[in-house]
Amino acid sequence: MLDTIALSQGGYFLITGLWPIFSIRSFMAVTGPKTDLWLVKTVGLVLAVIGFVLLIAGAGSEVTLPVVVLAIGGAGALAAIDIIYAVKKVIAPVYLLDAVLEGVLIVWWNFALFL
Repeated sequence: MLDTIALSQGGYFLITGLWPIFSIRSFMAVTGPKTDLWLVKTVGLVLAVIGFVLLIAGAGSEVTLPVVVLAIGGAGALAAIDIIYAVKKVIAPVYLLDAVLEGVLIVWWNFALFL
C-alpha cells in the first residue's frame, strides 16, 4: 500500500508542480493572479522534484522512512500554507481544495502505517 500512496502523491505533486512551469496563464486562471512568478515557478519545481522522488520510490518498492517523512511533511506544509493564507485572503479559496487533498494524503499515509 505504501507504494501506491507514494505513486499517487508523486503523480499529484509532479503534475501540480510542473503546471505553472508549462502554463502559468492557465495556472493563474484557476488559482488567481500572482505577483512573483519566479517564486511560483520555484515552488513548482521543488514540488515536481518531490513528486519525482516519490514516483521513483513507489515504482521501485523503496518507500523508506525518510520518503514517508518527506511525503507527509510536504503534504502537511502545503496544507498549512493553503489554510493560513486562504483564510487571510492572501490566496484564492481554491487552495482550500488542495488543503483537503493534502489532508487525505496524510490520513492515507497514517492509515497505511498504523492500521
